[in-house]
Parts: sequence; C-alpha cells; structure tokens
Amino acid sequence: MKIRTRHGSDGIALIMVMCAIFVLSALAAGFMLSMKVETKLAQNANSEQQLLWLGRSGVELARYVLMQHPPGEPYDSLNQKWAGGSGSLGESNSVLSSISLDNYPVGDGTVSIKIIDLERKVNINTASATTIQQALTLMGVDANAISVVSDSILDWIDSDDLPRPAGAKSDYYQGLNPPYYAKNAPIDDLSELLLVKGILDHPEIYWGGAATNHEPAAFQHKLGLGTAPGQIPDYPFGLTNIFTPFSSGKININTADANVLQMIPGVDAAMADAIIKQRAGPDGVDGTEDDIPFQNVGQLAAITGFNPGNLCDVHSSTYEVHVTAQIGGYKREYVAILAHISATDFQIVSFYWQ
Repeated sequence: MKIRTRHGSDGIALIMVMCAIFVLSALAAGFMLSMKVETKLAQNANSEQQLLWLGRSGVELARYVLMQHPPGEPYDSLNQKWAGGSGSLGESNSVLSSISLDNYPVGDGTVSIKIIDLERKVNINTASATTIQQALTLMGVDANAISVVSDSILDWIDSDDLPRPAGAKSDYYQGLNPPYYAKNAPIDDLSELLLVKGILDHPEIYWGGAATNHEPAAFQHKLGLGTAPGQIPDYPFGLTNIFTPFSSGKININTADANVLQMIPGVDAAMADAIIKQRAGPDGVDGTEDDIPFQNVGQLAAITGFNPGNLCDVHSSTYEVHVTAQIGGYKREYVAILAHISATDFQIVSFYWQ
C-alpha cells in the first residue's frame, strides 16, 4: 500500500499563513503607530493649552510688577525692576525684591518676562515729516531716497487719496504684483512699513544694515550722502529701532537711546550722549544702582540749554511685554501691549504669540 504526500499543498498553506501573519503584524504596527501619533497630538494640544495659560499668566505677572511703582520715584527708568534693572532704592524693601523676571514658577511650568516701555521710541503715527527725515538722515539713507520714504510713510497713514510729491497712494500699489491698497489709516504693526514705497524694495531701511558693524562717517549721518553706486547699504540701525505704532507720543528721556534722543528738535549727538551720561550715574552704565534718572523734563535745560516741553517726559505709559512660557521641553513666545490707564490699571491692548 502506497502513501502519497501532499508537499505542494502544505507549502502553499504555509506561505498563506506567513502572509497572513505579515499582514496582521503590519496592521498591528500601523495601529500602534497611529495610537502613538494620536497620543502625541493629544499631548501637544494639551501642552499648547497649558502654554497659552502660562503666557497669559506671564502678562499678569508683568502687570503686577508695573503696578508696584517705587514710592517717591516720580519717573520710569532703566534701573527699575520692570526694566530688568538691578532695582532702585525704593524697590529694595518692596515686594519686588523677591520677584524674579526669569524662570518664574507658575504651576507645572515657568515664565520669563521682558518689559520694554514704548516711550523709548517715537510714535510713527504722530511723527512729522521732519522727524521721519531726521531718522533717515541719522541712518545715512541716500538723500534722494529720504523724501520718497518720508512722503510714502505719511501717505500710508493719512486718510486722503492725494499722494505727496514723492509719496504713493493706492494707484501705485495697485500696479504691483500682487496688488494691494494703501492703508490710509494709522499703523497697527510697524512691519507694515515693509509694504511702503521706498522701503518695499529696500527692507534694510526697516531692519538696519548687516554687512559690517562699523559706524557710518559723520558726514554720512549729517548730510545723508548714502553709499556709492553698487555698494550695499550698511545702516547702523533701522526704522524698527526708532519707531513704534503705540505710545503716548512723548519720548522718555530716562529710557530712550542716543538715536531716539536725537529725534528731539535741537538735540544733537553730543547732547544725546550727555543726557545718557547724566542719567547713568558715576559708573556710566544704564540700569544699575547708581543711576541718577531725570525727575522732570525741566532738568534737561542744564544740558541742552532749552526746555523741550511737551515733546518729552520722564514717565512711560505704554509697554511691550515678551513672555517665554515653558513646560518641560515645550516652549512658546507671547507678546502683549499694555497701556497705563491708572495707578492700579494696566489694560491689555493686544496679545499674540510668535
């Protein structure tokens, strides 16, 4: 009696079983990967929500710090705690002495805040043609471009449809690709200047030059002679370092840098340096314990020989707050604009994340 084997059928069955195992393994692996991704997405969403609340907490911390104004100090200056300074004498025994602006613990995370007063800059929405041209001249912008940039900025802001001699309105911008309209309203975000004629093709005017770090020659500053043909412009600073769309319109002489101080009519480079030297105290460094901030604008007369009146102040009323929120390995940057309404009220004008 002969027994026949079924090697062919057994082999096919084995292959089918192996294929089934492979398919099931692939499906299981895919399912596990999907579950891992879903879990990660859920964790990210939860972290984003936590970071958002941390960011808001950072803004509230900034509001609290700003409300603890040192008694007996009728000014805002760079040596005070809100500005990241070492703390003035009036703050040494206050609640601010134990508060850190870096890695402040909040719940399961930390927040770090940086507060910048906007009165250290010039309000672009209230700046005159003379003020804008002064900034461009200090930057060393070519004299032929100064009137174009100045007129175009003012045309972007004002509400009429009549362009200035070197400016531009919607007719000009509609001819661009892609076309857009002139805003004809106050600037809300300073980066709008990158859309303005004269800056549109030369964004270095907005950002400042980066080719080298040398200081432009004095004649270049004063006469606005610019650069030689084919030479890449190298501006020591940009419009973003001088202007802001939010402020009271006055310049705080205790916080403004030398370039902004020269936006005050009658103040030249030597006077600006003297103002900073006076307020910085014996060590010549802003933001330290020996600072001697101006207590009123009238004190400027000893340096400049005149009283700038309503153009300046020793107070700030608008602040830009940068918050770094962190939970574990997650981090996000938030920005808020605060307006000083009263001694106990700093209103949040805007809040967004970067």
